[in-house]
Amino acid sequence: MANLTLKIDDKLLRRARIRALEQGTTVNELVRNYLSQYAVPRADRMRAFRRFLEIAEEAKAGSGGRKLKRQELYDR
Repeated sequence: MANLTLKIDDKLLRRARIRALEQGTTVNELVRNYLSQYAVPRADRMRAFRRFLEIAEEAKAGSGGRKLKRQELYDR
């Protein structure tokens, strides 16, 4: 794994560290996750999104096309 050096304003980094800590993560992990998503070509993201929509439609068909009530969701 490679190392990356960034120049960031001290106040910005401090705020980012605090926010990351509140979320139970690190700035390093946040940057790594962002770059992983950023590096995926747009066509691949769109393909994955379309597949997600197909799966959602199939799941909707399994419910008979009706919306479940809150209590029905909790009962399951």
